[in-house]
Amino acid sequence: MANHAVTMEATLRKLLEEKKYATLRDILITMNPSDIAAVFSELEEERLPLLYRLLPKELAADTFVEMEPEAQELLIRGFSDSELKEVIDELYVDDAVDLVEEMPATVVRRILSQADPEMRKNINELLRYPENSAGSIMTTEYVSLRPKMTVEEAITRIRRTGVDKETIYTCYVTDERTLVGLVTVKDLLLAEDDSTTMEELMVTNVISVSTLTDQEEVAQMFSKYNFLALPVVDAENRMVGIVTFDDAMDVMEDEATEDIQKMAAIIPSDKTYMRMTTFDIFKKRIPWLMLLMISATFTGLIISYFEKQLGAMICLSAFMPMLMDTAGNSGSQASVTIIRGLSLDELDFSDLAKVVWKEIRVAVICGLAMSVVCFGKIMLIDHALMHTHGVTWLVAMVVALTLAVTVLIAKIVGCTLPMFADRLGFDPAVMASPFITTIVDALSLMVYFNIACALLPQLR
Repeated sequence: MANHAVTMEATLRKLLEEKKYATLRDILITMNPSDIAAVFSELEEERLPLLYRLLPKELAADTFVEMEPEAQELLIRGFSDSELKEVIDELYVDDAVDLVEEMPATVVRRILSQADPEMRKNINELLRYPENSAGSIMTTEYVSLRPKMTVEEAITRIRRTGVDKETIYTCYVTDERTLVGLVTVKDLLLAEDDSTTMEELMVTNVISVSTLTDQEEVAQMFSKYNFLALPVVDAENRMVGIVTFDDAMDVMEDEATEDIQKMAAIIPSDKTYMRMTTFDIFKKRIPWLMLLMISATFTGLIISYFEKQLGAMICLSAFMPMLMDTAGNSGSQASVTIIRGLSLDELDFSDLAKVVWKEIRVAVICGLAMSVVCFGKIMLIDHALMHTHGVTWLVAMVVALTLAVTVLIAKIVGCTLPMFADRLGFDPAVMASPFITTIVDALSLMVYFNIACALLPQLR
Protein backbone atom coordinates (compact mmCIF):
# COMPACT_ATOMS: atom_id res chain seq x y z
CA MET A 1 0.00 0.00 0.00
CA ALA A 2 2.85 2.40 0.81
CA ASN A 3 4.53 1.74 -2.55
CA HIS A 4 1.19 2.20 -4.31
CA ALA A 5 0.67 5.56 -2.57
CA VAL A 6 4.15 6.73 -3.57
CA THR A 7 3.57 5.71 -7.19
CA MET A 8 0.16 7.43 -7.26
CA GLU A 9 1.63 10.56 -5.70
CA ALA A 10 4.36 10.70 -8.35
CA THR A 11 1.77 10.17 -11.13
CA LEU A 12 -0.43 12.98 -9.82
CA ARG A 13 2.54 15.32 -9.53
CA LYS A 14 3.55 14.66 -13.11
CA LEU A 15 0.02 15.17 -14.42
CA LEU A 16 -0.27 18.38 -12.43
CA GLU A 17 2.97 19.71 -13.86
CA GLU A 18 1.76 18.88 -17.38
CA LYS A 19 -1.68 20.40 -16.54
CA LYS A 20 -3.53 17.28 -17.69
CA TYR A 21 -6.52 17.95 -15.45
CA ALA A 22 -8.98 15.73 -17.32
CA THR A 23 -6.68 12.73 -16.90
CA LEU A 24 -6.18 13.65 -13.25
CA ARG A 25 -9.92 13.67 -12.68
CA ASP A 26 -10.37 10.33 -14.45
CA ILE A 27 -7.79 8.76 -12.12
CA LEU A 28 -9.16 10.30 -8.94
CA ILE A 29 -12.76 9.19 -9.51
CA THR A 30 -11.60 5.56 -9.59
CA MET A 31 -10.00 5.82 -6.13
CA ASN A 32 -11.42 5.29 -2.65
CA PRO A 33 -11.91 8.53 -0.63
CA SER A 34 -9.49 7.39 2.11
CA ASP A 35 -6.81 6.64 -0.52
CA ILE A 36 -7.33 10.04 -2.13
CA ALA A 37 -6.98 11.71 1.29
CA ALA A 38 -3.77 9.75 1.94
CA VAL A 39 -2.27 10.86 -1.38
CA PHE A 40 -3.40 14.47 -0.82
CA SER A 41 -1.66 14.51 2.57
CA GLU A 42 1.70 13.99 0.85
CA LEU A 43 1.28 16.80 -1.67
CA GLU A 44 2.21 20.46 -1.25
CA GLU A 45 -0.52 22.58 0.33
CA GLU A 46 -0.74 24.94 -2.65
CA ARG A 47 -1.68 22.03 -4.94
CA LEU A 48 -4.44 20.74 -2.66
CA PRO A 49 -7.30 23.17 -3.55
CA LEU A 50 -6.84 22.58 -7.28
CA LEU A 51 -6.89 18.79 -6.94
CA TYR A 52 -9.85 18.88 -4.56
CA ARG A 53 -11.91 20.94 -7.00
CA LEU A 54 -11.42 18.25 -9.66
CA LEU A 55 -13.44 15.76 -7.61
CA PRO A 56 -17.18 15.20 -8.18
CA LYS A 57 -19.38 16.63 -5.41
CA GLU A 58 -20.13 13.41 -3.50
CA LEU A 59 -16.59 12.05 -3.80
CA ALA A 60 -15.24 15.43 -2.68
CA ALA A 61 -17.38 15.34 0.48
CA ASP A 62 -16.36 11.74 1.30
CA THR A 63 -12.70 12.63 0.75
CA PHE A 64 -13.03 15.76 2.89
CA VAL A 65 -14.20 13.63 5.85
CA GLU A 66 -11.10 11.41 5.55
CA MET A 67 -8.61 14.29 5.46
CA GLU A 68 -6.56 15.53 8.39
CA PRO A 69 -7.91 18.60 10.25
CA GLU A 70 -5.06 20.81 8.99
CA ALA A 71 -5.90 20.01 5.36
CA GLN A 72 -9.61 20.50 6.04
CA GLU A 73 -8.95 23.92 7.57
CA LEU A 74 -6.76 24.89 4.61
CA LEU A 75 -9.51 23.98 2.15
CA ILE A 76 -12.25 25.70 4.16
CA ARG A 77 -10.28 28.94 4.25
CA GLY A 78 -9.91 28.75 0.47
CA PHE A 79 -13.54 27.81 -0.23
CA SER A 80 -16.09 30.31 -1.43
CA ASP A 81 -19.34 30.35 0.57
CA SER A 82 -21.10 28.31 -2.11
CA GLU A 83 -18.32 25.69 -2.18
CA LEU A 84 -18.37 25.39 1.61
CA LYS A 85 -22.16 25.03 1.58
CA GLU A 86 -21.88 22.19 -0.97
CA VAL A 87 -19.46 20.31 1.26
CA ILE A 88 -21.51 20.84 4.43
CA ASP A 89 -24.70 19.72 2.69
CA GLU A 90 -23.04 16.41 1.74
CA LEU A 91 -21.77 15.65 5.26
CA TYR A 92 -23.56 13.39 7.72
CA VAL A 93 -24.35 15.06 11.02
CA ASP A 94 -21.77 13.12 13.06
CA ASP A 95 -19.04 13.99 10.53
CA ALA A 96 -20.10 17.65 10.67
CA VAL A 97 -19.85 17.54 14.48
CA ASP A 98 -16.36 16.03 14.30
CA LEU A 99 -15.37 18.81 11.88
CA VAL A 100 -16.71 21.55 14.15
CA GLU A 101 -14.88 20.09 17.16
CA GLU A 102 -11.55 20.13 15.31
CA MET A 103 -11.70 23.63 13.80
CA PRO A 104 -10.77 27.02 15.31
CA ALA A 105 -13.62 29.28 16.42
CA THR A 106 -13.40 31.53 13.35
CA VAL A 107 -13.70 28.56 11.01
CA VAL A 108 -16.55 27.06 13.08
CA ARG A 109 -18.58 30.26 12.76
CA ARG A 110 -18.18 30.15 8.99
CA ILE A 111 -19.15 26.46 8.84
CA LEU A 112 -22.30 27.02 10.88
CA SER A 113 -23.25 30.07 8.83
CA GLN A 114 -23.28 27.93 5.67
CA ALA A 115 -25.11 24.96 7.20
CA ASP A 116 -28.87 24.80 6.71
CA PRO A 117 -31.04 25.38 9.83
CA GLU A 118 -31.77 21.66 10.32
CA MET A 119 -28.09 20.73 10.14
CA ARG A 120 -27.18 23.57 12.50
CA LYS A 121 -29.82 22.41 14.98
CA ASN A 122 -28.58 18.80 14.87
CA ILE A 123 -24.95 19.86 15.31
CA ASN A 124 -25.81 21.98 18.36
CA GLU A 125 -27.84 19.12 19.87
CA LEU A 126 -25.00 16.61 19.53
CA LEU A 127 -22.44 19.07 20.88
CA ARG A 128 -24.45 19.29 24.14
CA TYR A 129 -23.83 15.64 25.00
CA PRO A 130 -20.86 14.86 27.29
CA GLU A 131 -17.58 14.13 25.59
CA ASN A 132 -16.90 10.41 25.04
CA SER A 133 -20.59 9.51 25.43
CA ALA A 134 -22.77 7.63 22.94
CA GLY A 135 -24.66 10.87 22.28
CA SER A 136 -21.48 12.65 21.21
CA ILE A 137 -20.61 10.07 18.51
CA MET A 138 -24.08 9.21 17.21
CA THR A 139 -25.81 10.48 14.09
CA THR A 140 -29.47 11.46 13.88
CA GLU A 141 -29.77 10.27 10.29
CA TYR A 142 -31.37 6.83 10.38
CA VAL A 143 -34.34 5.11 8.72
CA SER A 144 -37.45 5.15 10.91
CA LEU A 145 -40.51 3.04 10.10
CA ARG A 146 -43.94 2.85 11.70
CA PRO A 147 -45.39 -0.38 13.16
CA LYS A 148 -48.42 -0.40 10.83
CA MET A 149 -46.35 0.08 7.67
CA THR A 150 -46.43 -2.75 5.15
CA VAL A 151 -43.31 -4.13 3.49
CA GLU A 152 -44.21 -2.28 0.30
CA GLU A 153 -44.63 1.02 2.14
CA ALA A 154 -41.39 0.49 4.05
CA ILE A 155 -39.37 -0.13 0.87
CA THR A 156 -40.93 2.95 -0.71
CA ARG A 157 -39.96 5.05 2.31
CA ILE A 158 -36.39 3.74 2.22
CA ARG A 159 -36.11 4.58 -1.47
CA ARG A 160 -37.45 8.07 -0.85
CA THR A 161 -35.39 8.99 2.23
CA GLY A 162 -32.50 6.53 2.29
CA VAL A 163 -30.16 8.63 0.17
CA ASP A 164 -29.73 11.05 3.09
CA LYS A 165 -29.27 8.36 5.76
CA GLU A 166 -25.94 7.07 6.99
CA THR A 167 -27.11 3.47 6.75
CA ILE A 168 -30.25 1.82 5.36
CA TYR A 169 -29.42 -1.80 6.12
CA THR A 170 -30.91 -1.67 9.61
CA CYS A 171 -34.21 0.17 9.99
CA TYR A 172 -35.83 1.07 13.29
CA VAL A 173 -39.53 0.78 14.06
CA THR A 174 -40.75 3.60 16.27
CA ASP A 175 -44.15 4.49 17.68
CA GLU A 176 -44.33 8.18 18.59
CA ARG A 177 -40.50 8.14 18.59
CA THR A 178 -40.44 5.26 21.10
CA LEU A 179 -38.23 2.42 19.88
CA VAL A 180 -40.33 -0.74 19.58
CA GLY A 181 -38.35 -2.92 17.17
CA LEU A 182 -36.07 -3.22 14.17
CA VAL A 183 -36.09 -4.80 10.74
CA THR A 184 -33.32 -5.24 8.22
CA VAL A 185 -33.46 -4.66 4.49
CA LYS A 186 -32.88 -8.39 4.14
CA ASP A 187 -36.09 -9.03 6.11
CA LEU A 188 -38.01 -6.69 3.81
CA LEU A 189 -36.66 -8.18 0.60
CA LEU A 190 -37.29 -11.76 1.69
CA ALA A 191 -40.78 -11.17 3.07
CA GLU A 192 -43.26 -13.51 1.38
CA ASP A 193 -46.05 -10.96 1.27
CA ASP A 194 -45.71 -7.25 0.55
CA SER A 195 -48.68 -6.59 2.81
CA THR A 196 -46.88 -7.94 5.88
CA THR A 197 -46.62 -5.20 8.50
CA MET A 198 -43.59 -4.15 10.46
CA GLU A 199 -45.30 -5.38 13.64
CA GLU A 200 -45.30 -8.90 12.21
CA LEU A 201 -41.79 -8.70 10.82
CA MET A 202 -39.79 -6.75 13.39
CA VAL A 203 -37.52 -8.00 16.16
CA THR A 204 -38.73 -6.57 19.44
CA ASN A 205 -35.87 -7.40 21.83
CA VAL A 206 -33.69 -4.57 20.55
CA ILE A 207 -30.35 -3.91 22.21
CA SER A 208 -29.83 -0.17 22.63
CA VAL A 209 -27.68 2.27 24.59
CA SER A 210 -28.39 5.50 26.43
CA THR A 211 -27.15 8.84 25.19
CA LEU A 212 -24.87 8.96 28.27
CA THR A 213 -23.37 5.48 27.84
CA ASP A 214 -19.57 5.63 27.64
CA GLN A 215 -18.30 5.39 24.07
CA GLU A 216 -15.85 2.61 24.98
CA GLU A 217 -18.75 0.47 26.21
CA VAL A 218 -20.59 1.20 22.96
CA ALA A 219 -17.58 0.08 20.90
CA GLN A 220 -17.32 -3.13 22.91
CA MET A 221 -20.96 -3.90 22.13
CA PHE A 222 -20.18 -3.71 18.41
CA SER A 223 -17.39 -6.20 18.92
CA LYS A 224 -19.58 -8.48 21.03
CA TYR A 225 -22.74 -8.48 18.89
CA ASN A 226 -21.29 -7.78 15.40
CA PHE A 227 -23.65 -4.85 14.86
CA LEU A 228 -23.65 -2.60 11.82
CA ALA A 229 -25.46 0.07 13.83
CA LEU A 230 -26.62 0.50 17.42
CA PRO A 231 -29.68 2.57 18.40
CA VAL A 232 -29.29 5.35 20.97
CA VAL A 233 -32.29 6.20 23.15
CA ASP A 234 -33.06 8.73 25.86
CA ALA A 235 -34.28 8.00 29.39
CA GLU A 236 -37.81 7.33 28.10
CA ASN A 237 -36.66 4.90 25.39
CA ARG A 238 -37.28 7.44 22.65
CA MET A 239 -35.05 7.01 19.62
CA VAL A 240 -32.60 9.89 19.21
CA GLY A 241 -29.93 8.47 16.91
CA ILE A 242 -27.64 5.61 15.96
CA VAL A 243 -23.96 4.82 16.30
CA THR A 244 -22.53 3.17 13.18
CA PHE A 245 -19.73 0.63 13.05
CA ASP A 246 -17.25 3.06 11.43
CA ASP A 247 -17.63 5.42 14.40
CA ALA A 248 -17.21 2.45 16.77
CA MET A 249 -13.96 1.52 15.02
CA ASP A 250 -12.71 5.09 15.45
CA VAL A 251 -13.54 4.88 19.16
CA MET A 252 -11.65 1.58 19.47
CA GLU A 253 -8.61 3.16 17.84
CA ASP A 254 -8.80 6.27 20.04
CA GLU A 255 -9.23 4.23 23.24
CA ALA A 256 -6.35 1.91 22.34
CA THR A 257 -4.14 4.93 21.59
CA GLU A 258 -5.11 6.53 24.89
CA ASP A 259 -4.32 3.33 26.82
CA ILE A 260 -0.93 3.01 25.11
CA GLN A 261 -0.09 6.62 25.97
CA LYS A 262 -1.08 6.13 29.61
CA MET A 263 0.87 2.88 29.83
CA ALA A 264 3.91 4.76 28.55
CA ALA A 265 3.42 7.50 31.18
CA ILE A 266 2.21 10.13 28.71
CA ILE A 267 -0.85 12.32 29.18
CA PRO A 268 -3.24 11.39 26.33
CA SER A 269 -3.75 13.84 23.47
CA ASP A 270 -6.33 14.06 20.69
CA LYS A 271 -3.71 15.37 18.28
CA THR A 272 -1.56 13.15 16.07
CA TYR A 273 2.19 13.15 16.64
CA MET A 274 2.92 15.31 13.58
CA ARG A 275 0.29 17.87 14.61
CA MET A 276 1.80 18.33 18.07
CA THR A 277 4.45 20.99 18.60
CA THR A 278 7.60 20.34 20.59
CA PHE A 279 6.09 22.21 23.53
CA ASP A 280 2.85 20.18 23.27
CA ILE A 281 4.84 16.95 23.55
CA PHE A 282 6.84 18.40 26.45
CA LYS A 283 3.64 19.25 28.37
CA LYS A 284 2.24 15.75 27.85
CA ARG A 285 5.39 13.95 28.99
CA ILE A 286 6.96 16.06 31.72
CA PRO A 287 4.37 15.60 34.54
CA TRP A 288 4.75 11.81 34.60
CA LEU A 289 8.52 12.03 34.13
CA MET A 290 8.73 14.36 37.13
CA LEU A 291 6.54 12.09 39.25
CA LEU A 292 8.47 8.96 38.31
CA MET A 293 11.79 10.72 38.89
CA ILE A 294 10.73 11.75 42.38
CA SER A 295 9.30 8.31 43.17
CA ALA A 296 12.54 6.70 41.96
CA THR A 297 14.41 8.52 44.73
CA PHE A 298 13.17 5.76 47.05
CA THR A 299 15.50 3.41 45.16
CA GLY A 300 18.39 5.74 45.91
CA LEU A 301 17.44 5.91 49.58
CA ILE A 302 17.46 2.12 49.82
CA ILE A 303 20.92 1.92 48.24
CA SER A 304 22.17 4.63 50.60
CA TYR A 305 20.74 2.77 53.58
CA PHE A 306 22.70 -0.37 52.65
CA GLU A 307 25.81 1.56 51.62
CA LYS A 308 27.90 -0.12 54.32
CA GLN A 309 26.98 -3.61 53.07
CA LEU A 310 27.72 -2.63 49.48
CA GLY A 311 31.07 -1.31 50.56
CA ALA A 312 31.87 -4.63 52.23
CA MET A 313 30.97 -6.61 49.07
CA ILE A 314 31.25 -4.45 45.94
CA CYS A 315 30.39 -7.42 43.72
CA LEU A 316 26.77 -7.25 44.89
CA SER A 317 26.26 -3.99 42.95
CA ALA A 318 27.00 -5.77 39.65
CA PHE A 319 23.76 -7.78 39.90
CA MET A 320 21.43 -4.92 40.89
CA PRO A 321 20.53 -3.80 37.32
CA MET A 322 19.67 -7.36 36.31
CA LEU A 323 17.46 -7.91 39.36
CA MET A 324 15.67 -4.57 38.96
CA ASP A 325 15.10 -5.01 35.22
CA THR A 326 13.80 -8.55 35.66
CA ALA A 327 11.44 -7.45 38.41
CA GLY A 328 10.17 -4.55 36.29
CA ASN A 329 9.66 -6.76 33.26
CA SER A 330 7.82 -9.38 35.31
CA GLY A 331 5.50 -6.77 36.81
CA SER A 332 4.86 -5.21 33.40
CA GLN A 333 3.92 -8.56 31.88
CA ALA A 334 1.33 -9.16 34.56
CA SER A 335 -0.05 -5.60 34.52
CA VAL A 336 -0.45 -5.42 30.74
CA THR A 337 -2.30 -8.75 30.70
CA ILE A 338 -4.65 -7.68 33.49
CA ILE A 339 -5.24 -4.20 32.04
CA ARG A 340 -6.22 -5.75 28.72
CA GLY A 341 -8.57 -8.16 30.48
CA LEU A 342 -10.19 -5.30 32.38
CA SER A 343 -10.63 -3.18 29.26
CA LEU A 344 -12.36 -6.08 27.47
CA ASP A 345 -14.57 -6.83 30.49
CA GLU A 346 -13.03 -10.30 30.77
CA LEU A 347 -12.05 -9.52 34.37
CA ASP A 348 -13.51 -7.58 37.27
CA PHE A 349 -12.58 -7.04 40.91
CA SER A 350 -14.43 -10.18 42.03
CA ASP A 351 -11.81 -12.20 40.10
CA LEU A 352 -8.95 -10.79 42.21
CA ALA A 353 -8.30 -13.96 44.23
CA LYS A 354 -8.30 -16.16 41.11
CA VAL A 355 -6.00 -13.75 39.28
CA VAL A 356 -3.52 -13.56 42.18
CA TRP A 357 -3.47 -17.35 42.59
CA LYS A 358 -2.82 -17.85 38.89
CA GLU A 359 -0.05 -15.22 38.83
CA ILE A 360 1.56 -16.80 41.91
CA ARG A 361 1.76 -20.15 40.12
CA VAL A 362 3.15 -18.49 37.01
CA ALA A 363 5.67 -16.56 39.12
CA VAL A 364 6.87 -19.70 40.92
CA ILE A 365 7.52 -21.51 37.64
CA CYS A 366 9.13 -18.47 35.98
CA GLY A 367 11.15 -17.63 39.10
CA LEU A 368 12.52 -21.14 39.54
CA ALA A 369 13.48 -21.44 35.86
CA MET A 370 15.22 -18.05 35.87
CA SER A 371 16.94 -18.72 39.20
CA VAL A 372 18.49 -21.95 37.94
CA VAL A 373 19.73 -20.24 34.77
CA CYS A 374 20.98 -17.24 36.75
CA PHE A 375 22.86 -19.41 39.27
CA GLY A 376 24.50 -21.34 36.44
CA LYS A 377 25.44 -18.16 34.59
CA ILE A 378 27.05 -16.58 37.66
CA MET A 379 29.04 -19.71 38.55
CA LEU A 380 30.14 -20.38 34.96
CA ILE A 381 30.85 -16.90 33.68
CA ASP A 382 31.36 -14.56 36.64
CA HIS A 383 33.08 -17.08 38.90
CA ALA A 384 34.84 -19.61 36.65
CA LEU A 385 35.65 -17.63 33.49
CA MET A 386 35.89 -13.98 34.58
CA HIS A 387 37.07 -14.66 38.13
CA THR A 388 35.09 -11.66 39.42
CA HIS A 389 36.37 -10.71 42.86
CA GLY A 390 34.07 -11.74 45.70
CA VAL A 391 31.68 -13.85 43.58
CA THR A 392 31.21 -17.20 45.30
CA TRP A 393 28.59 -19.91 45.17
CA LEU A 394 26.94 -18.25 48.18
CA VAL A 395 26.69 -14.92 46.33
CA ALA A 396 25.23 -16.77 43.35
CA MET A 397 22.70 -18.36 45.69
CA VAL A 398 21.73 -14.94 47.10
CA VAL A 399 21.18 -13.51 43.61
CA ALA A 400 19.24 -16.56 42.42
CA LEU A 401 17.04 -16.60 45.51
CA THR A 402 16.41 -12.85 45.23
CA LEU A 403 15.45 -13.32 41.60
CA ALA A 404 12.82 -15.92 42.47
CA VAL A 405 11.34 -13.80 45.27
CA THR A 406 11.28 -10.55 43.26
CA VAL A 407 9.58 -12.22 40.31
CA LEU A 408 6.88 -13.44 42.70
CA ILE A 409 6.44 -10.01 44.28
CA ALA A 410 6.48 -8.24 40.91
CA LYS A 411 3.79 -10.54 39.46
CA ILE A 412 1.55 -9.97 42.49
CA VAL A 413 2.04 -6.19 42.38
CA GLY A 414 1.56 -6.14 38.61
CA CYS A 415 -1.76 -7.97 38.72
CA THR A 416 -3.29 -6.35 41.82
CA LEU A 417 -2.58 -2.65 41.30
CA PRO A 418 -4.57 -2.33 38.02
CA MET A 419 -7.51 -4.19 39.59
CA PHE A 420 -7.51 -1.95 42.67
CA ALA A 421 -7.25 1.12 40.42
CA ASP A 422 -10.23 -0.07 38.39
CA ARG A 423 -12.16 -0.76 41.59
CA LEU A 424 -11.52 2.79 42.82
CA GLY A 425 -12.68 4.30 39.52
CA PHE A 426 -9.26 5.11 38.06
CA ASP A 427 -8.06 4.07 34.62
CA PRO A 428 -6.07 0.84 35.20
CA ALA A 429 -3.72 1.81 32.36
CA VAL A 430 -2.21 4.39 34.72
CA MET A 431 -0.80 1.48 36.75
CA ALA A 432 1.17 0.17 33.79
CA SER A 433 4.85 -0.29 33.11
CA PRO A 434 6.56 2.90 34.40
CA PHE A 435 4.64 3.11 37.67
CA ILE A 436 4.86 -0.59 38.50
CA THR A 437 8.52 -0.72 37.46
CA THR A 438 9.34 2.03 39.94
CA ILE A 439 7.57 0.18 42.75
CA VAL A 440 9.09 -3.23 42.09
CA ASP A 441 12.57 -1.73 41.63
CA ALA A 442 12.46 -0.51 45.21
CA LEU A 443 11.00 -3.79 46.48
CA SER A 444 13.59 -5.88 44.63
CA LEU A 445 16.44 -3.94 46.24
CA MET A 446 14.90 -4.37 49.69
CA VAL A 447 14.62 -8.12 49.13
CA TYR A 448 18.13 -8.33 47.68
CA PHE A 449 19.90 -6.61 50.55
CA ASN A 450 17.90 -8.36 53.25
CA ILE A 451 18.61 -11.81 51.77
CA ALA A 452 22.28 -10.85 51.34
CA CYS A 453 22.54 -9.71 54.95
CA ALA A 454 20.90 -12.91 56.14
CA LEU A 455 23.06 -15.35 54.10
CA LEU A 456 26.46 -13.67 53.68
CA PRO A 457 28.68 -13.76 56.81
CA GLN A 458 30.67 -10.72 55.60
CA LEU A 459 27.59 -8.46 55.94
CA ARG A 460 26.52 -9.49 59.45
